[in-house]
Amino acid sequence: MTWKMRETCGGQVMRAEIARKSAGLDRVHGRPGESGPANRPCWCAESGDAPEHEGSRDPPQRLRLGTAWLLLQSTSVTIELADKLAFLRASGAFDGVIDVIETHMSWVFLTERCAFKLKKPVHLPYIDYRTIERRHRSCDNELRLGRRLAANVYEAVVPLVATPRGLAIDGSGDIIDWLVVMRRLPPDRMLPHMLARGVATVADADALGDVLAAFYRETRRAPWDGAEYRRRLRELVVSMGGELVERGAGRETVGRIVHDELATIARETAALDARVAERRIVDAHGDLRPEHVCLETPPVVIDPLEFDDDLRTLDTASELAFFALECQRLGATWFGERVVARYAERSGDRPPASLVVLYRGQHALTRALIALRHVDDAEPSDRPRWRAKADDYLARASG
Repeated sequence: MTWKMRETCGGQVMRAEIARKSAGLDRVHGRPGESGPANRPCWCAESGDAPEHEGSRDPPQRLRLGTAWLLLQSTSVTIELADKLAFLRASGAFDGVIDVIETHMSWVFLTERCAFKLKKPVHLPYIDYRTIERRHRSCDNELRLGRRLAANVYEAVVPLVATPRGLAIDGSGDIIDWLVVMRRLPPDRMLPHMLARGVATVADADALGDVLAAFYRETRRAPWDGAEYRRRLRELVVSMGGELVERGAGRETVGRIVHDELATIARETAALDARVAERRIVDAHGDLRPEHVCLETPPVVIDPLEFDDDLRTLDTASELAFFALECQRLGATWFGERVVARYAERSGDRPPASLVVLYRGQHALTRALIALRHVDDAEPSDRPRWRAKADDYLARASG
């Protein structure tokens, strides 16, 4: 399949002909002959002829999409999210979808070789992806930022289009959404799996430290002075603390952490200003967790924080403190410590321990808040798990 980069998005409301309820038309995916829910597109993952339409004076148009058939009627309707997902899940969309992973902000469709990411049209406190233009911009940002630490993984941004023949990927037609195309990484080389199996090595940690040292050396520096940087740190800590309490976190626990964080910022003014002067505040990865690291040769790091430049702008010591915290949560403190040590060896950067503690607390607050935000849309049976995760982060804030 040849990928063609698209640079603009029309912004118009796109329409296409899609299958709707008619007698005998709706079927369960891949099971011709069984009745399915009304008002859904009909997909038949059969390689033979499309099923015959029954019970209607004017049969719908029959269109072939790879190995999947989409039955189209004459009524033009706006493409719904469910219809996009149905097409992307169909066996013909990507020459065989193996699995679909749903995250808080996207769906990822996995094939043997590729991963295709569709952004959710969500509106959250920190992002608004409700328009095609904003999702397109997010995809472009992820491609650009992702290539910094995973150049051989991020392949393209391609449109999902509505054509006279139905939905298609990277074809001519009305653009209805955008996809990030990535090379699929080997699951057994992802860092959490290697740590769980006990096969990650010191050499692996050193290789990752080398990659990060080179990345931090070249990436953009923050334009802030010391006073602005400290102001931003204070505002972030106070904002997170307030929302955590609103969402049910223990007021005393959160208050103690926030107090300690603010006291450290005030006490370590000179050290924080020195970090700015040394140009250690950089356009970082923004979400440096073990699950985003694949220990190939050399290691690659995927899924950068693409939706907010300010949140992604961090002290290198802050990002590495976060990575070490996440490794500790996986029972692999040694790996995080080795990566940090290797980075220090390669860069000569050895921040004060007091700042590492400060940054660790900040990231613990951040992750606790993210966990409690997940409670809002989690199934009732899953909510205790997210609350327990938030409690775990808060307990580690100063540890």
